Amino acid sequence: GTCCVPPSPSAGMAGGMIRRGLAVFFEYDTPKIVHINSKKVGALSRLVQACILGYIVGYAIVYQKGYQQFDVAQSAVTTKVKGVAYTNFSDRDLAAVPMEWRHLYRRVWDESDYVVPPQESSAFFVTTNAIITPNQTLGQCPESPTVQGWVPCDPHHPQQTCPPGTSLPIGHGVNTGRCVLTPQGNHSCEVRAWCPPEMDAVPLGPRQAILAQARAFTVLIKNQIEFPLYQVRRSNILASSNQSYLSSCLYDEVTDPFCPVFQLGTITRLAAQTWDSIAVTGAVIQVGILWDCDLDHSFDLCRPRYEFRRLDNPWAKIAPGWNFRHAKYFEDHRRTLTKAFGLLFVVDVQGRAGKFSFIPLCVNLGAGMALLGLATVICDLIVLYVMTDRNVFRDHKYQLVQGSDAFSIRRDSVDSALSVNDGHEGRDDGDHRCNMKEACGSRIDASST
Repeated sequence: GTCCVPPSPSAGMAGGMIRRGLAVFFEYDTPKIVHINSKKVGALSRLVQACILGYIVGYAIVYQKGYQQFDVAQSAVTTKVKGVAYTNFSDRDLAAVPMEWRHLYRRVWDESDYVVPPQESSAFFVTTNAIITPNQTLGQCPESPTVQGWVPCDPHHPQQTCPPGTSLPIGHGVNTGRCVLTPQGNHSCEVRAWCPPEMDAVPLGPRQAILAQARAFTVLIKNQIEFPLYQVRRSNILASSNQSYLSSCLYDEVTDPFCPVFQLGTITRLAAQTWDSIAVTGAVIQVGILWDCDLDHSFDLCRPRYEFRRLDNPWAKIAPGWNFRHAKYFEDHRRTLTKAFGLLFVVDVQGRAGKFSFIPLCVNLGAGMALLGLATVICDLIVLYVMTDRNVFRDHKYQLVQGSDAFSIRRDSVDSALSVNDGHEGRDDGDHRCNMKEACGSRIDASST
């Protein structure tokens, strides 16, 4: 009588889900080896294995030197620039420069004049163009009309157009509150500043640099590296070099690739830049020194390789190139201001040294052998889902074995009966009880067998 009482559908569904979850928990999967006699599958399997083995041996072990333990270089860089130039421009060339200042551009230039500052950390700067403003003194003078954002002031209302204590964002000084005449005949706000203010215009125009001859200047780059793990060190000046060699050699990527003396024009050429185009506004050039040392061979064979490239944006529309200002002071309140345009060379050193070690070799071999499992995965996907005989292969691939203590889902027959009963709403209660009795009877028979 109790077996014919219909259980709650929600309770039956919950019980079924729990039993199915328990059934999955009490299952165990073990790999099964299936030998497939097929030319296509066999050829595919060997091809994938060959590709993986080629990657392991050819790339990971040989090309990437996966059998070596590597150490990173510690480095120090010093530079020394040499070169002298003489500039003697005509009055026509210096038409944009006031007459009393033109002698500043007709002179001899040596490294003390154009290398500013004298030493930097792994870098050096060479001036190629300049705007010189001599004999500036602390005082009061009209703001320069060349300053961005400048507008003429109203001499009748100076307090409104030149508020005291204010300044332009990139102006030369602080407003005094007065509106005065400029040498050009304009009315401009008077400022407390270094006077006269700088005239921000390159002396030879936008196509010619003051020190165009700097392309022939040379720089000696000395690089010392050390690999602490292996206690070895060396310099980019080869042991076979002597003083006469360093005095006469010039770096050439083909004929003399190990000379540490570089012409500035050669560096810019190898950085794919035109000297005349970058000397006017300046640029930032990287000099890369690369060391890749194989300590399984003689350390004397470890030699540097040089690379060059431009770091700043050559197509910049705003503030292109590289420039800065520096001053020479003669007294407490008098100086000569120079806006220097030029090339900033940044020396970047990258180095590593490798030597045979059993540990990285085993690690790379183990990781490579694990990749061979991809061959099985790829072939299984093709065999089971792509080939025409996939149904036959799938029948042999998967096999269900029932253990003597297998967990069975005994509510399946009851759940089936409930689903059948829900689909026959028109039957009466007697028929419903009869159907449930049949379901109970089939469950009992199934359990008894």
